Amino acid sequence: MSLIEKAVSKLTNVSADAIAVPDAEALQPAARAEKGGSTIERMSEALARDGQLRSPENGTAARAKPVAEQHRREGVRIHLESLRSRGFVTPDGNQTQISQEFRVIKRPLLANAFGRGVPAIKNGKRIMVTSAFPGEGKSFCAINLAMSIAAERDNKVLLVDADVARPSIPKELGITVEAGLMDWLIDGNLDISQLVLPTNVDKLAILPAGRRHQQATELLASASMSRLMELITARFPDRVVIFDSPPLLVTTESRVLSSYMGQVVLVVEAGKTSHESVQEALATIGSSEVVGLILNKARSAEQGYYGGYGGYGYGV
Repeated sequence: MSLIEKAVSKLTNVSADAIAVPDAEALQPAARAEKGGSTIERMSEALARDGQLRSPENGTAARAKPVAEQHRREGVRIHLESLRSRGFVTPDGNQTQISQEFRVIKRPLLANAFGRGVPAIKNGKRIMVTSAFPGEGKSFCAINLAMSIAAERDNKVLLVDADVARPSIPKELGITVEAGLMDWLIDGNLDISQLVLPTNVDKLAILPAGRRHQQATELLASASMSRLMELITARFPDRVVIFDSPPLLVTTESRVLSSYMGQVVLVVEAGKTSHESVQEALATIGSSEVVGLILNKARSAEQGYYGGYGGYGYGV
Protein backbone atom coordinates (compact mmCIF):
# COMPACT_ATOMS: atom_id res chain seq x y z
CA MET A 1 0.00 0.00 0.00
CA SER A 2 1.41 3.41 -1.01
CA LEU A 3 2.03 6.29 1.41
CA ILE A 4 -0.93 8.18 -0.04
CA GLU A 5 -3.22 5.18 0.29
CA LYS A 6 -2.12 4.70 3.89
CA ALA A 7 -2.81 8.36 4.72
CA VAL A 8 -6.24 8.34 3.17
CA SER A 9 -7.02 4.99 4.75
CA LYS A 10 -6.17 6.45 8.14
CA LEU A 11 -8.63 9.30 7.60
CA THR A 12 -11.47 6.86 7.06
CA ASN A 13 -10.99 5.61 10.61
CA VAL A 14 -10.37 8.95 12.27
CA SER A 15 -13.42 8.90 14.50
CA ALA A 16 -11.98 5.96 16.35
CA ASP A 17 -8.46 7.36 16.64
CA ALA A 18 -8.80 11.11 17.09
CA ILE A 19 -8.05 12.71 20.43
CA ALA A 20 -10.93 15.00 21.36
CA VAL A 21 -9.69 18.47 22.27
CA PRO A 22 -11.95 21.50 22.83
CA ASP A 23 -11.29 24.37 20.47
CA ALA A 24 -9.36 27.40 21.67
CA GLU A 25 -12.47 29.56 21.86
CA ALA A 26 -14.03 27.17 24.34
CA LEU A 27 -10.85 26.90 26.37
CA GLN A 28 -10.24 30.65 26.35
CA PRO A 29 -13.36 32.85 26.40
CA ALA A 30 -11.38 35.74 24.94
CA ALA A 31 -10.17 33.70 22.01
CA ARG A 32 -11.02 34.92 18.56
CA ALA A 33 -13.27 32.79 16.46
CA GLU A 34 -10.83 33.32 13.64
CA LYS A 35 -8.32 30.93 15.11
CA GLY A 36 -10.51 28.59 17.05
CA GLY A 37 -8.80 25.51 18.20
CA SER A 38 -8.06 22.05 17.25
CA THR A 39 -8.95 18.50 17.74
CA ILE A 40 -5.73 16.99 16.60
CA GLU A 41 -4.76 13.58 15.47
CA ARG A 42 -1.18 12.52 15.09
CA MET A 43 -0.51 9.98 12.41
CA SER A 44 2.58 7.94 13.22
CA GLU A 45 6.07 8.12 11.81
CA ALA A 46 5.25 6.73 8.40
CA LEU A 47 2.52 9.34 8.11
CA ALA A 48 4.75 9.97 11.37
CA ARG A 49 -0.59 37.47 6.93
CA ASP A 50 0.24 40.79 6.47
CA GLY A 51 3.90 40.95 5.49
CA GLN A 52 4.64 44.50 6.40
CA LEU A 53 6.78 45.37 3.37
CA ARG A 54 5.05 45.50 0.01
CA SER A 55 6.80 46.38 -3.24
CA PRO A 56 4.99 46.75 -6.56
CA GLU A 57 3.35 43.54 -7.71
CA ASN A 58 6.13 42.68 -10.14
CA GLY A 59 8.60 42.93 -7.29
CA THR A 60 11.27 44.51 -9.49
CA ALA A 61 10.84 48.25 -9.06
CA ALA A 62 11.86 48.44 -5.44
CA ARG A 63 14.52 46.82 -3.35
CA ALA A 64 13.79 45.74 0.19
CA LYS A 65 14.48 48.16 2.99
CA PRO A 66 17.21 46.96 5.31
CA VAL A 67 16.00 45.29 8.43
CA ALA A 68 15.64 47.84 11.21
CA GLU A 69 18.72 48.14 13.38
CA GLN A 70 16.65 47.56 16.48
CA HIS A 71 15.37 44.29 15.04
CA ARG A 72 18.88 43.11 14.28
CA ARG A 73 20.11 44.09 17.73
CA GLU A 74 17.16 43.22 19.95
CA GLY A 75 14.95 41.02 17.83
CA VAL A 76 11.18 41.32 17.87
CA ARG A 77 8.81 41.03 20.78
CA ILE A 78 6.00 38.54 20.37
CA HIS A 79 2.78 39.38 22.22
CA LEU A 80 2.65 36.20 24.27
CA GLU A 81 -0.33 37.24 26.37
CA SER A 82 -2.33 37.87 23.23
CA LEU A 83 -1.34 34.47 21.88
CA ARG A 84 -2.35 32.76 25.09
CA SER A 85 -5.72 34.55 25.10
CA ARG A 86 -6.38 33.23 21.61
CA GLY A 87 -5.59 29.65 22.46
CA PHE A 88 -2.06 29.38 21.08
CA VAL A 89 0.70 27.41 22.74
CA THR A 90 3.32 29.53 24.51
CA PRO A 91 6.51 28.07 25.99
CA ASP A 92 5.97 29.62 29.42
CA GLY A 93 2.20 29.28 29.51
CA ASN A 94 0.02 26.99 31.56
CA GLN A 95 -0.52 23.51 30.25
CA THR A 96 -3.61 23.21 28.10
CA GLN A 97 -5.12 20.41 26.11
CA ILE A 98 -3.80 21.97 22.91
CA SER A 99 -0.28 22.27 24.31
CA GLN A 100 -0.45 18.62 25.29
CA GLU A 101 -1.53 17.69 21.78
CA PHE A 102 1.40 19.49 20.23
CA ARG A 103 3.71 17.66 22.59
CA VAL A 104 2.46 14.49 20.97
CA ILE A 105 2.74 15.87 17.46
CA LYS A 106 6.32 17.09 17.80
CA ARG A 107 7.80 13.90 19.20
CA PRO A 108 8.03 11.84 15.98
CA LEU A 109 9.12 14.93 14.07
CA LEU A 110 12.02 15.54 16.46
CA ALA A 111 12.87 11.85 16.49
CA ASN A 112 13.12 11.83 12.70
CA ALA A 113 15.11 15.07 12.68
CA PHE A 114 17.73 14.00 15.22
CA GLY A 115 17.67 10.21 15.01
CA ARG A 116 16.24 9.64 18.46
CA GLY A 117 15.28 6.00 18.52
CA VAL A 118 14.98 5.91 14.74
CA PRO A 119 17.45 6.67 11.96
CA ALA A 120 17.68 10.40 11.26
CA ILE A 121 16.21 11.18 7.86
CA LYS A 122 17.75 13.40 5.21
CA ASN A 123 16.79 17.05 5.74
CA GLY A 124 14.68 15.93 8.68
CA LYS A 125 15.15 19.29 10.43
CA ARG A 126 13.23 20.96 7.60
CA ILE A 127 9.51 20.60 8.31
CA MET A 128 6.84 22.09 6.07
CA VAL A 129 3.36 22.71 7.48
CA THR A 130 0.72 22.99 4.80
CA SER A 131 -2.87 22.11 3.88
CA ALA A 132 -4.90 21.31 0.80
CA PHE A 133 -6.91 24.55 0.93
CA PRO A 134 -6.86 27.91 2.77
CA GLY A 135 -8.59 28.14 6.12
CA GLU A 136 -7.75 24.66 7.40
CA GLY A 137 -5.44 25.88 10.16
CA LYS A 138 -1.92 25.44 8.84
CA SER A 139 -0.54 28.72 10.22
CA PHE A 140 -2.18 28.08 13.59
CA CYS A 141 -0.51 24.67 13.64
CA ALA A 142 2.85 25.96 12.37
CA ILE A 143 3.04 28.58 15.13
CA ASN A 144 1.97 26.11 17.79
CA LEU A 145 4.46 23.52 16.60
CA ALA A 146 7.27 26.09 16.64
CA MET A 147 6.29 27.29 20.12
CA SER A 148 6.11 23.75 21.41
CA ILE A 149 9.56 22.91 20.06
CA ALA A 150 10.93 26.17 21.53
CA ALA A 151 9.84 24.88 24.94
CA GLU A 152 12.27 21.96 24.59
CA ARG A 153 15.45 22.10 26.65
CA ASP A 154 17.65 20.85 23.84
CA ASN A 155 16.15 22.30 20.67
CA LYS A 156 15.94 25.67 18.96
CA VAL A 157 13.54 26.51 16.16
CA LEU A 158 13.41 28.84 13.18
CA LEU A 159 9.90 29.67 11.95
CA VAL A 160 9.90 30.63 8.27
CA ASP A 161 6.90 32.46 6.83
CA ALA A 162 7.00 30.83 3.41
CA ASP A 163 3.40 31.65 2.53
CA VAL A 164 4.80 34.38 0.32
CA ALA A 165 1.50 35.30 -1.36
CA ARG A 166 -0.42 35.72 1.90
CA PRO A 167 1.96 35.85 4.87
CA SER A 168 0.25 35.67 8.24
CA ILE A 169 2.95 34.99 10.83
CA PRO A 170 3.72 38.67 11.69
CA LYS A 171 0.07 39.55 12.21
CA GLU A 172 -0.59 36.51 14.37
CA LEU A 173 2.47 37.16 16.51
CA GLY A 174 1.80 40.91 16.74
CA ILE A 175 5.15 41.93 15.26
CA THR A 176 6.34 44.29 12.53
CA VAL A 177 8.85 42.97 10.04
CA GLU A 178 10.50 44.16 6.87
CA ALA A 179 12.79 42.12 4.62
CA GLY A 180 12.77 38.35 4.53
CA LEU A 181 12.87 35.20 2.45
CA MET A 182 11.81 36.68 -0.89
CA ASP A 183 14.19 39.62 -0.54
CA TRP A 184 17.12 37.24 -0.29
CA LEU A 185 15.97 35.45 -3.44
CA ILE A 186 15.29 38.70 -5.35
CA ASP A 187 18.33 40.73 -4.33
CA GLY A 188 20.81 37.92 -3.75
CA ASN A 189 23.29 39.85 -1.63
CA LEU A 190 21.63 40.10 1.76
CA ASP A 191 23.09 38.66 4.95
CA ILE A 192 20.74 35.87 5.99
CA SER A 193 21.69 36.35 9.63
CA GLN A 194 20.26 39.89 9.43
CA LEU A 195 17.00 38.65 7.98
CA VAL A 196 16.49 36.04 10.69
CA LEU A 197 15.02 37.83 13.69
CA PRO A 198 15.50 36.68 17.28
CA THR A 199 12.45 36.98 19.51
CA ASN A 200 11.64 37.28 23.18
CA VAL A 201 11.05 33.53 23.13
CA ASP A 202 14.58 32.44 23.87
CA LYS A 203 14.83 29.52 21.44
CA LEU A 204 12.61 30.88 18.66
CA ALA A 205 13.72 32.97 15.69
CA ILE A 206 11.67 34.10 12.67
CA LEU A 207 12.43 34.52 8.98
CA PRO A 208 9.65 36.70 7.48
CA ALA A 209 8.26 36.20 3.98
CA GLY A 210 9.51 39.56 2.70
CA ARG A 211 8.14 41.39 -0.29
CA ARG A 212 5.83 39.93 -2.88
CA HIS A 213 6.86 38.93 -6.38
CA GLN A 214 4.87 37.65 -9.35
CA GLN A 215 7.50 35.01 -10.05
CA ALA A 216 7.54 33.56 -6.56
CA THR A 217 7.30 29.98 -7.80
CA GLU A 218 10.21 30.43 -10.17
CA LEU A 219 12.29 32.04 -7.43
CA LEU A 220 11.51 29.22 -5.02
CA ALA A 221 12.49 26.69 -7.70
CA SER A 222 15.73 28.48 -8.57
CA ALA A 223 19.29 27.58 -7.72
CA SER A 224 19.21 30.55 -5.33
CA MET A 225 16.61 28.77 -3.20
CA SER A 226 18.75 25.65 -3.07
CA ARG A 227 21.68 27.78 -1.94
CA LEU A 228 19.49 29.49 0.65
CA MET A 229 18.38 26.16 2.09
CA GLU A 230 21.97 25.03 2.40
CA LEU A 231 22.94 28.38 3.91
CA ILE A 232 20.20 28.13 6.53
CA THR A 233 21.31 24.60 7.37
CA ALA A 234 24.95 25.66 7.68
CA ARG A 235 24.28 28.93 9.56
CA PHE A 236 21.73 27.47 11.96
CA PRO A 237 22.72 23.82 12.36
CA ASP A 238 21.13 23.51 15.80
CA ARG A 239 17.66 24.67 14.74
CA VAL A 240 14.61 22.83 13.55
CA VAL A 241 13.22 24.88 10.66
CA ILE A 242 9.42 25.10 10.39
CA PHE A 243 8.07 26.41 7.08
CA ASP A 244 4.53 27.81 7.04
CA SER A 245 3.70 26.97 3.44
CA PRO A 246 0.90 28.01 1.08
CA PRO A 247 -1.91 25.49 0.55
CA LEU A 248 -0.99 22.72 -1.84
CA LEU A 249 -4.03 22.85 -4.10
CA VAL A 250 -4.24 26.64 -4.42
CA THR A 251 -0.72 27.70 -5.39
CA THR A 252 2.29 26.05 -6.95
CA GLU A 253 4.81 27.52 -4.48
CA SER A 254 4.16 24.86 -1.87
CA ARG A 255 4.79 22.05 -4.33
CA VAL A 256 8.22 23.48 -5.03
CA LEU A 257 8.90 24.03 -1.32
CA SER A 258 8.13 20.41 -0.52
CA SER A 259 11.04 19.28 -2.66
CA TYR A 260 13.46 20.80 -0.14
CA MET A 261 11.85 19.19 2.90
CA GLY A 262 12.58 16.09 4.90
CA GLN A 263 9.19 16.12 6.62
CA VAL A 264 5.78 17.48 5.66
CA VAL A 265 2.83 18.02 8.00
CA LEU A 266 -0.51 18.22 6.20
CA VAL A 267 -3.29 19.96 8.17
CA VAL A 268 -6.73 18.58 7.28
CA GLU A 269 -9.99 20.26 8.30
CA ALA A 270 -12.35 17.65 9.65
CA GLY A 271 -15.78 17.45 8.10
CA LYS A 272 -14.84 19.72 5.20
CA THR A 273 -11.82 18.52 3.28
CA SER A 274 -12.71 15.47 1.23
CA HIS A 275 -10.63 12.31 1.07
CA GLU A 276 -10.14 12.97 -2.63
CA SER A 277 -8.67 16.41 -1.89
CA VAL A 278 -6.36 14.94 0.73
CA GLN A 279 -5.24 12.32 -1.76
CA GLU A 280 -4.65 14.96 -4.42
CA ALA A 281 -2.69 17.15 -1.99
CA LEU A 282 -0.54 14.26 -0.88
CA ALA A 283 0.21 13.39 -4.50
CA THR A 284 1.76 16.84 -5.02
CA ILE A 285 4.25 16.54 -2.18
CA GLY A 286 6.84 14.56 -4.08
CA SER A 287 9.73 12.75 -2.52
CA SER A 288 9.56 13.90 1.11
CA GLU A 289 10.38 10.91 3.24
CA VAL A 290 7.90 11.49 6.03
CA VAL A 291 4.38 12.85 5.78
CA GLY A 292 2.24 13.49 8.86
CA LEU A 293 -1.40 14.48 9.16
CA ILE A 294 -3.04 16.77 11.70
CA LEU A 295 -6.81 16.53 11.84
CA ASN A 296 -7.95 20.03 12.75
CA LYS A 297 -11.32 21.36 13.91
CA ALA A 298 -12.76 17.89 14.39
CA ARG A 299 -15.99 17.25 16.24
CA SER A 300 -15.61 16.35 19.88
CA ALA A 301 -17.91 13.53 20.89
CA GLU A 302 -18.16 14.95 24.38
CA GLN A 303 -18.59 18.60 23.42
CA GLY A 304 -20.59 18.15 20.22
CA TYR A 305 -19.17 21.08 18.26
CA TYR A 306 -16.54 22.05 15.80
CA GLY A 307 -13.72 24.40 16.51
CA GLY A 308 -13.53 27.01 13.81
CA TYR A 309 -12.18 30.27 12.46
CA GLY A 310 -12.88 32.49 9.52
CA GLY A 311 -11.57 31.75 6.09
CA TYR A 312 -8.63 33.39 4.44
CA GLY A 313 -7.92 32.98 0.81
CA TYR A 314 -5.79 33.85 -2.13
CA GLY A 315 -6.94 36.62 -4.40
CA VAL A 316 -9.27 38.21 -1.84
